[in-house]
Amino acid sequence: SLLSNPQVFEVVREHFCEDLWSPEEISNRLAVEKYPVQISTTTIYRGIFNGLFDNLFKSGSSSAVRHLRHHGKSRHNKAYQEKRGKIPIPNKIHDRPREADNRVEIGHWEGDTVLGKSGKACVVTLVDRKSRYLLIGKAAKRTSEAVTNTLSDLMKLWPGRSLTITPDRGKEFAKVQCLTDKFGTPFYFPDPHSPWQRGTNENTNGLLREYLPKGTDLDSITDRRIQAYAEQMNNRPRKCLGWKTPYEIFFNVVLHLI
Repeated sequence: SLLSNPQVFEVVREHFCEDLWSPEEISNRLAVEKYPVQISTTTIYRGIFNGLFDNLFKSGSSSAVRHLRHHGKSRHNKAYQEKRGKIPIPNKIHDRPREADNRVEIGHWEGDTVLGKSGKACVVTLVDRKSRYLLIGKAAKRTSEAVTNTLSDLMKLWPGRSLTITPDRGKEFAKVQCLTDKFGTPFYFPDPHSPWQRGTNENTNGLLREYLPKGTDLDSITDRRIQAYAEQMNNRPRKCLGWKTPYEIFFNVVLHLI
């Protein structure tokens, strides 16, 4: 097996065990960067199931198989009933510019929150629809005031690069009109019970859960660590980007990651 080559093993170990890339991401990024040795997705999976990467994760988990992602499972219950209060809807997603719908330019974001322990801090996420570039920040609580303040801090990072934002319909986004007044960025809300209309953000939050499992006490996690998670995700190659990374697309650069 190619994994008996120490150099190849180390490349796969680093990106699977430390960067949390999938076998498919590793294999295809090696091809994109024209690495001297190519390895197939199947070979990497075989090594994982044979235990070659067990006990090599910082988390202390013994089985590498537990770190594989499981695709195709819906996270949404079709019988879900909206229990949250109604919020002001300044614009509907159906009125969003075509440039946002078609992902033809950077600056059209989707937003949501990722929860930790009940009643404590949460993480606010913004994901660019074209590049899948992720911005995250911690809010002290999942309240409209705290989330709005965190959103404001994120929008300040790239002045002029927030053309539209499509947030979740949660009441924590009830005060976004003040951000439109401040930055001139319109917010377009999806239909009720339609998380697929923010699918980019939903998928990204699923990836973020690899770092912040449900029930995590986010109060104990520093902003520095949270930004390190965002940096790792922004430097992870994506199939939908032709195995380029969100960072490369957002900043229009080419990196050497292998």
